[in-house]
Formats: sequence, C-alpha cells, structure tokens
Amino acid sequence: MTAARIAALVKQVPRFEEMTLGPDGRVRRDGVELELNPYCRRAVAEAVELATDADAEVVVVTMGPPSAEDCLREAIACGADRGVLLSDGVFAGSDTLATATALTRLLHQIGDLDLVLVGKNSVDSDTGQVGPELAELLGWPFAGPVRELDIDLMAATFAAVCETDDGHRRIEGELPAVLSCAERLTAPAKAFPDERAAVSADRIWTVTAADLGDGPWGAAASPTSVGATRSLAVERDPLVLTGDAASQVESAVGALARRGALDAAVTDGFAPRTADVDHVDVGGGREVWALVDPTRPRLAHELGQEAARLARVLGLGARVVSLGADLGAVPSGVGAVTVLDADPVASDEDYAAAISQLVADACPWGVIAPSTARGREIASRVAAAGGHGLTGDAVELDVGADGRLVAWKPAFGGSLVAAITSSSSVQMATVRPGVLAADGPVAASFPAVQTVGVAGSGRVRVVAHTVEDDGEALTLAHVVVCVGVGVDPDEYGELDRLVKVLGAELGATRKVTDRGWLPRSRQIGITGIAVAPRLLVSIGASGKFNHSSGFRAAGSVLAINTDAAAPVFGYCDVGIVADWHDAVPLLARALE
Repeated sequence: MTAARIAALVKQVPRFEEMTLGPDGRVRRDGVELELNPYCRRAVAEAVELATDADAEVVVVTMGPPSAEDCLREAIACGADRGVLLSDGVFAGSDTLATATALTRLLHQIGDLDLVLVGKNSVDSDTGQVGPELAELLGWPFAGPVRELDIDLMAATFAAVCETDDGHRRIEGELPAVLSCAERLTAPAKAFPDERAAVSADRIWTVTAADLGDGPWGAAASPTSVGATRSLAVERDPLVLTGDAASQVESAVGALARRGALDAAVTDGFAPRTADVDHVDVGGGREVWALVDPTRPRLAHELGQEAARLARVLGLGARVVSLGADLGAVPSGVGAVTVLDADPVASDEDYAAAISQLVADACPWGVIAPSTARGREIASRVAAAGGHGLTGDAVELDVGADGRLVAWKPAFGGSLVAAITSSSSVQMATVRPGVLAADGPVAASFPAVQTVGVAGSGRVRVVAHTVEDDGEALTLAHVVVCVGVGVDPDEYGELDRLVKVLGAELGATRKVTDRGWLPRSRQIGITGIAVAPRLLVSIGASGKFNHSSGFRAAGSVLAINTDAAAPVFGYCDVGIVADWHDAVPLLARALE
C-alpha cells in the first residue's frame, strides 16, 4: 500500500511592518525582512500533526524567488519531510489564477496526494483565492477556513468545523481535497534560524518553468494586472493626554468634538461611491451581474445597487443572481433576477458549478460578488473554471475610459489601494461589505424571476450551520468600541453605558477572540476584518500594527490604556493614559 502524502502550500511574505509596493505595483522584497506567512504556519503545523498520526509524508511547496527556500527549510525543521521550490523569473507578475495554474501543474507532478493544506490567505494580498482556485483546477472539493479538522485517510473522508462571517459550519467531505487553515486550527509552526540552516539541501527540490512544460506563465498567464496605486495613509497627530482621569476625559471629549468625531453626520472613513463615472456605452446587449446571498440583505442591496449603477454607466442591463432564495424587491435598475434553487445537500462547490455554466452561456460584462467566506470560494471557483480575472476584496469599482472594470483593492494593511483590471472577457470582483453606496429603501422593483436548479454532488456536505453573531454589524458600524485583553470579559457589562451612549458595536483584538471572549467576527486587524467607523474607541489594547491596521480608516481614534508607551498611542488621535475602570464611566457621563 502506498503511503499517504499531504502537501502544505506556503508563501513567503514581508513582515507586517515592512510591507510596501515597488513602482511596478508588486511587493517590494529587496532589503526587507521576509517571513513565512502566518496562516501558512498553521498549514505546516497541521500537516505535520496529521502525518504523524497517520504515518504519512509531508511535502511543503512554495512558489517564489530563491529566497523563499528559507520557508521550506523552516517547514522541514518543524517536521515536514521534504520541500519543493517553484522558482523562475518567468513567474514574476503571477496573479492568483496564474499562481494556482502553476501550482496545479506542479502538484500533478508530485502525484499521489491525499490532502492539500493552504493558509486562509496571505497577509500581503489577503485574497484567499488561491485555495479554491486550486481546488477547481484540480477538480477536488474545498473547505475552509478550517478551525477544527478530523481526517480519515483510510476512508478518504474529512470532517471539519469551518469559520463563517457570522459563526461556523460543520462540514463533511471526500478526499482528496484542498482545505484552508484558520488561525485557530493549531499553534503555528516556527523554527529558529540555526534550525533552518541545519536542514540538508538535498531535502529541497527546485522546479523551474521548463520543468512544468509549456506555459504561458507569470504575467502572460494572468488575467488581472495592477495599475495605478494611491495612498490611503491616515496622518494622525496623536494628542496623548496627562493628568488625572477626570481632566484627561474632559480634554479628550473636547478634542473629539472639535474633530467632528461626535457628529453623526460626519462621513465614515471609507466614503462610499455615490456619483456615476462618465457614461461609456459598450453596447452588445450584455449584463452586469451581482451574486448575492439572501442571508446578508444589506450586502445584497449594496451589490444589486452597484450592478445597476455600473450597468447604467455602460448602457447595459443588470441582473441579480441569488444563492438560494428570491429577494423580492430589488434595487431599481435591476432588470432581471436569477434564483439558484439548490438541493438541501448542495455545497458552495455546486453553486459555483451552476454559476460557471450560466456565465459561460451568457458571458456577462462583469460579475461582482460579496467578499465573504462563501462569496470568495464561489467567485474563485467560477473564475478558475472560466479563466476569468478576479479581484478580491475591492473597496471601490469604476469603469475605465475603455469600458473595462477597474476594481480598487486595498493592500498592506489598508495603507494604499491599487487599481486592478482584467483582460478577460468576463471581469469579476469580490467586494468588501459596507463600502459601496447603499441608499435607503428603494422603490419596489419586481423583475421576472428565472429559477435554475442546483444539484448536490455530495462531495462536500454542510451538516450544520451555527450563527453566533450578526455578520454585518461591525463592518457597518458608525462607532466601534474595541476591547483588548486589558478588559476582562466578566467586566464587559461595565462598558454598556459607553456603548449605549455612542450607539457603538463591540470589536476586539485577536487575543480576545482567540480566548473565546467575543466571536471571531468581532476581530479587527490584518488577520481579522477592517473597519471604517466615524469613531473608534480602543480600551485595554496594546495596539500593535497587525491590530491597529484594521482600524486605520477610522475617522477618529480614541485610545485608553494605562501604559503610556503602548503602541496604540502612535495610531490614535486622542489618548487617555489611565485605568479604563476610572476613565470609561467618566467618558460615558461626559458624552451623555
């Protein structure tokens, strides 16, 4: 019997604090400290643990420059058996689909794989697209982000608990499969420099483009390309106060009032688009599609309205494609609705297959989808199936003078946005919740509804879906009170008065959600979500870069911490150096 084989795909990224773009729009790697992507560390650790239990081989794979060999050395030092480095200058400029295509070819050459583990996403691009695109190209099931996993290699099955935007799903499926690893799946794999250096060179195999066979590769194989970039850097001039808590609170409230942070009419950090771009009539009778999830009504409204806006600019029709239910009224300007009526056992893979066929038949001008766990998987599979360009996590959509879609995507902790365009006939983008214009209730529009059946393949089955939170609450909040581990969960009730007077939603640091004190959907930061409220109040959080980058688009930031040297005071507008037990009641009273 052939021994089982598990592959862990990893990526080398710049350290959080050193992430920048070069003039060509690509990640600058020269002269910056590089490391193994945090989520990929989980993939390596889980692969080694599973292989130990099943007496399987672990092959770690990375695609990148020669320096990426250090990631393989670290993985081997942590227990992997061997590494494969896919490295060639022609791979430069690869987008997610070109990357997935090259990795698919490589995995076929490695052969006899029972399982492929990937990170949930990479912190430098944050798309989460390579995993599901790889699964589509391999013809395998996909599940993720996985926070609990049970593998039976003999039976060729898996059972997993996967994070969603509002809770979690219990999933069962067949192997081989591609699974993405959440931060909470396992402790990260880490090895010291001397341990990495001790790894024998003969345990690493280098593969070039010529070894893979005919291309195209790299930029030539990428349906998306990076254009102009613009900085979103928020220049803050922190006012860190001193004195007793009462005097600091009085000064802080005055400073926030002068900034307009207490004025509900002030525009939030991510200003939604409301104005149309110049009219560009592309003709041809095509449509702009919005894929919507009926369980996320606000986001469905945003996407439907944006599809109608783009269609109006282009002189085209707009269509809403609903994943499972008729929405009823849709935004004015939407002229058609398609409802995907699925079997109870249908998975997101099955929805993606049905949408891929619809897209192939109709060839819409563009498809926009929600940047949620579910939306990213479905959009990635559809893009891979048809070779369409897909921009992930867009915060703004434009139409270029040539009639092409321009999707603006944040990068590097949200410090800038880059314009991404697609060369493919069908252009795709997933859109971050809460960033598009969404007017109030629209006049009822009830276009004719087309119903399309979706058969379940049974390869992946959703056993249960548990809702733990409102998945839209935090991203849409005008005010956020964010707690760190300096606030004990037993004391959250002491924040209620402040939360109520501000009309705020509660957010948290990673350490808070790691400990289960608040749901995962409340985590703010590079490995959580980005928020853009009018005001964010940070209480008891140190405010390191990987957390504070998640609220860099906030209009104003008030920080409360007893440590005057805490990093958060470098990312705020107003700082109170005091015990929150003293400051918060005073602040709530002053605001009342």
